[in-house]
Amino acid sequence: MKRNIKELVSQMTLEEKAGMCSGLDFWHLKSIERLGIPSVMVSDGPHGLRKQDEKADHLGINDSIKAVCFPPAVLSACSFDRDLMYEFGDAIGKEAQANDLSVVLGPAVNIKRSPLCGRNFEYYSEDPYLAGEIAAAFINGVQKHHVGTSIKHFAANNQEFNRMSCSSNVDERTLREIYFPAFETAVKKAKPYTVMCSYNQINGTFASENPWLLTDVLRDEWGFDGYVMSDWGAVNERVPGLKAGLELEMPSSNGIYDKEIVEAVKDGSLDEKILDQAVERILNIVFKYTDHREAQEFTLEADHKLAKKIAEESMVLLKNDSVLPLNETENIAFIGEFAKKPRFQGGGSSHINSYRVSNVLEAVPQNASITYAKGFSAKDDFYDEALAKEAIEIAKTADKVVIFAGLPDSFESEGYDRSHMQLPECQNRLIHEILAVQSEVIIVLHNGSPVELPWLSSVKGILEAYLGGQAVGEAVADILFGKTCPCGKLAETFPYKLSDNPSYLSFGDGINVTYKEGIFVGYRYYDTKEMPVAFPFGYGLSYTSFAYSNLRTDKTCFTDHDTITVSVDVTNTGSRKGKEIIQLYISDRTGAIRRPLRELKGYEKISLHPGESKTVQFTLDYRSFAWYNTEINDWYAASGDYEIQIGASSRDIRLTENLRLSTQKRLPLKVHGNTTLGELLADERTSEYAMNFKKQLENIFGTSSGNNENEDIAISDEMNFAMIASMPLRNVVSYGLCSKATLIDMIDQINQKSDL
Repeated sequence: MKRNIKELVSQMTLEEKAGMCSGLDFWHLKSIERLGIPSVMVSDGPHGLRKQDEKADHLGINDSIKAVCFPPAVLSACSFDRDLMYEFGDAIGKEAQANDLSVVLGPAVNIKRSPLCGRNFEYYSEDPYLAGEIAAAFINGVQKHHVGTSIKHFAANNQEFNRMSCSSNVDERTLREIYFPAFETAVKKAKPYTVMCSYNQINGTFASENPWLLTDVLRDEWGFDGYVMSDWGAVNERVPGLKAGLELEMPSSNGIYDKEIVEAVKDGSLDEKILDQAVERILNIVFKYTDHREAQEFTLEADHKLAKKIAEESMVLLKNDSVLPLNETENIAFIGEFAKKPRFQGGGSSHINSYRVSNVLEAVPQNASITYAKGFSAKDDFYDEALAKEAIEIAKTADKVVIFAGLPDSFESEGYDRSHMQLPECQNRLIHEILAVQSEVIIVLHNGSPVELPWLSSVKGILEAYLGGQAVGEAVADILFGKTCPCGKLAETFPYKLSDNPSYLSFGDGINVTYKEGIFVGYRYYDTKEMPVAFPFGYGLSYTSFAYSNLRTDKTCFTDHDTITVSVDVTNTGSRKGKEIIQLYISDRTGAIRRPLRELKGYEKISLHPGESKTVQFTLDYRSFAWYNTEINDWYAASGDYEIQIGASSRDIRLTENLRLSTQKRLPLKVHGNTTLGELLADERTSEYAMNFKKQLENIFGTSSGNNENEDIAISDEMNFAMIASMPLRNVVSYGLCSKATLIDMIDQINQKSDL
């Protein structure tokens, strides 16, 4: 239906317009009956709908409708599968339409800066490229059904401690390269209907009233055309927030902030055009949903099967010393309460009222010989002597032991951060005691974030199930017994210990949190530092094997206007059908600026039968090679050499190819007295000016004769050049090479050149 939204807004009173910019209650937007504007409902839903039951409390946390709990982001991101995430979003969109929900509050794409963040289970990855690609696919799936998404939490919301008031103090380059790109990719590739701003401040300004964030970057640079809503309770000052680009306050403020908006318009401190624009943006999205209401048929059971598929495609086999898959004829012991009561989702606003949950004991093959012992509680850290004794006894007589370990609900949740990276000590203790009587031990992990693994070298198998959604038991059983070939890969690094993490000394600091590690987050830090890790980013095993060959590019030299096609052949060299995730990294070899050793810039997931080969292609552009240069406020890649790296993880690079870039984009050059001769020599625009000084200084410092290898040299040629290169221009006056006036004239001449 065609509507004249501007005309509609013009018919509203000032009070009505102000009222449209805040919620009716916790979940609904306001209606205006006389103008035909309906009230619409929003709902949590990154991994399943959490719609408030009409008979529930006003929060709807404990009494939401029965729904399917799909695998949370911590697991689904390990699928590295755009098509699967689109299918996931498609299911959520159908369910939302069927339940009359206009906007799903998700996905959450905040970067995993530290394993301690209590909400990491809701976030995709430590890598912004992966997070953005996964999010865009999910959003496109949801919005196919004219149901909006609200990508969150924008931006730099990476901890729960003091989350409503702390300031994330981050330099712009780090924001642009690490904490913004997932949002940018999603906005440009999927056009989410809404964006949810975060609670925190960014460099001292609340996200909810940050015009640079909400208008300059989000709208003007990225082209976002929906409305911005606050996280629940994220508004600090309403009128400055509205001016900055925050259209919708959620939930209701009981009219308090509505009155402030009205008063600001009346006293002239708020231009009414800003208010009108905000209302227009909100109504555009409201009607985009209501004008496309459509009957949707879905069954909880069908979506349960999809949840199982996503879990199977995402779980990561971390270790397998010829102990998996299990055989139905073996005498197998299952130990740990998670086998009976799996932890399948996190706590807080995304908690789903699942209509059913499968456990692994119920899902094993009918003929499997399984003996179960509780061993330890899934709820707390208490070593029960009697339970432990029972578990050890059945472990002794089993052919293999599978221990279901993980983090209790209380260890990680929205609202607070973890204080350590350890499993409950009762679990670690029992694992060690079982290893003393049984060598064939497999660990299945149920956790929302990496944990330390003190028994890593002793166990023979580890399956990272993360939080697997309501079909977790079936998915785990099918992988353990080989019905499904594991194919997930880690979307985050597993460090050996917490203190290895680059944010260790600054994470969770009070009100001001300085991101001292800058761009060196996750594998960007670990790989660059060459630090040993338990498991690297992008890592995951299979029940089959894959070979990579014949890496080629359609060009070896390129400019900033070119695109490059990269191709590689992948062959299944094993004995069963499987899927492989091929990862493309780029390594900057120009030395122009400090950068990570490698950065993910492409990935593809393919399925191969035994002996089958496929060619995988990637397309790269200038941005793929670039870093954010704050001097020019744009992306920049220096001329020089770059290496294409094709790998099975960030630490398993199989093939490489060198490329050479000749960029036409020039950085601004502002020469002054402290500009070094080295800087001038390195730039073709200024090298001629510096060369004369260089020759004169060489005469002053002297050079080695080079005639006698054993000659004792005070200043070598290398030392000479290093000293000259580091010398500021002002020093040429001190050495008598020119007058101060001459130097000033030369600097002015250089800076006046139009091409600088």
